[in-house]
Amino acid sequence: MPLVDKLPKIRGIRGRPRQRPQRLYADRGYDYDCYRRQLRAKGITPVIARRGVGHGSGLGARRWVVEQTIALLHWFRRLRIRWEIRDDIHEALLTLACAIICWRRLQHSKS
Repeated sequence: MPLVDKLPKIRGIRGRPRQRPQRLYADRGYDYDCYRRQLRAKGITPVIARRGVGHGSGLGARRWVVEQTIALLHWFRRLRIRWEIRDDIHEALLTLACAIICWRRLQHSKS
């Protein structure tokens, strides 16, 4: 819940920015009624896979995007293990890696 409290404002269409996301997706590790109640109290719809139920919750499509992004960032050996002590240097390397990934994707989409 501390992570949910630290979420930045969501930008998008004109008007007052949303303070919270509409839905929160999570895996079985967060399948507790107390978390579901706390999220609903904040106006967030919890989409959490149930423990003890077979796969097919539908979260795989969204989870794949996150795992794909992490795999792309692991192309950069320096980001696999965080060697940098200073946060600003690590964040700069992460930003550079994201820019290179986007540039490569754009180069492949042109051809």
